[in-house]
Amino acid sequence: MSGLAAQGNKKTANTLVCPAKAAKVWSFGLESALSRKAMTTLLILIIILAAGYLFMRPQFGGAATGERLTRIQGSGQYNNEAGKFQNRVSAPASGRGRSTLQLTYDFFVMDNNRFPRQKLPEAPPPLAALRTKSDDLRFIWFGHSTILLEIDGLRVLIDPVFSNYASPIPFTARRFQPPVLPLAQLTGIDLVLISHDHYDHLDYSTIKQLKKRDVPFIMPLGVGAHLAYWGIAESRIIELDWWQSADVQGVTFTAAPSQHFSGRTTTGNNPTLWASWAIKSKNRNVYFSGDSGYSGHYRQIGRRLGPFDLAFLENGAYSDSWKYVHQLPEEGVQASLDLGSNAMVPVHWAMFSLGFHSWYEPIQRATREAKAKGVNIITPMLGQLVELNGEVPPQAWWEPLVEAEQQLQD
Repeated sequence: MSGLAAQGNKKTANTLVCPAKAAKVWSFGLESALSRKAMTTLLILIIILAAGYLFMRPQFGGAATGERLTRIQGSGQYNNEAGKFQNRVSAPASGRGRSTLQLTYDFFVMDNNRFPRQKLPEAPPPLAALRTKSDDLRFIWFGHSTILLEIDGLRVLIDPVFSNYASPIPFTARRFQPPVLPLAQLTGIDLVLISHDHYDHLDYSTIKQLKKRDVPFIMPLGVGAHLAYWGIAESRIIELDWWQSADVQGVTFTAAPSQHFSGRTTTGNNPTLWASWAIKSKNRNVYFSGDSGYSGHYRQIGRRLGPFDLAFLENGAYSDSWKYVHQLPEEGVQASLDLGSNAMVPVHWAMFSLGFHSWYEPIQRATREAKAKGVNIITPMLGQLVELNGEVPPQAWWEPLVEAEQQLQD
């Protein structure tokens, strides 16, 4: 073979090899590009998650240390071996065997009239009526469990939540509608009472606003760690174990049992105590259930601290899957009887959708059961100023809305 022919064959061979090399180089370049894109996406995701965490972190609150932790560990409700608070009745939650995935899907996808299709009626109190305190018993219900209670001239704000969301994650657990009155218009508050540390009862934004007011905060053991983390002075924080009491201007606040749980993160593990409250003055006696499943603790409280002129009882965000920690409406009516209460006010409904039932089912079931058992039930509109100087007739203000919604469905 001539040299010229050999060179030509060599050139041909090179030509045949080059596409394979080119493909390998192209493939490597594509993989590198994909890797760079994946890394960039991962980095952006990490930044978003970090920013989200930094945004939400203050809302998680603080953890108990030092003297506060010592008090917690000395509580009869605290299991030192497990490192958490526990209920006295260790019964499993009843349910229908639905998985967490099923429950999550239903919660975010299922409609079931969980949100009202129109604004709920309101009865904003005349501000002139709030400028002067009353020696009688009166209250305003703001929806869910937020209540302004006035007892013998002492004005108590209970489980105040005035934020748009009862959750650290925006656009989840949103309010049905804005508060009937902004917090700034609630003047003369003497004390803030907290039942437990869940977001729909202990609201970071609301507490930050109340920080500016020189008022004490009363709460169960451990919850003060959150307030201290948010800048509330320890001198303004009063933490009580079950059956302990504190006196403020002649009104006695006694922490009583409830059947619930606590924590502001998924790894909360019941770090703080939950409680119901008996509020007794010289002339009146009021009960607030906080969140609770139904059990014998109501009869015990009725015997020790009752009878009561008025009982605010949980009535919403329930399910057969978690009735152990959130009582059913019929059980709330029975709780009123157990407590020896002259009247009950259903709360924990009509502002946030935290269960699978319709927004109006809790009040329909509660009023039906109260009528069957002869229990006096008070059902005020949002913002309505109720004075308990006589019998307050029930008003079914929700029924026209329910009828209108059902007609739309038909």
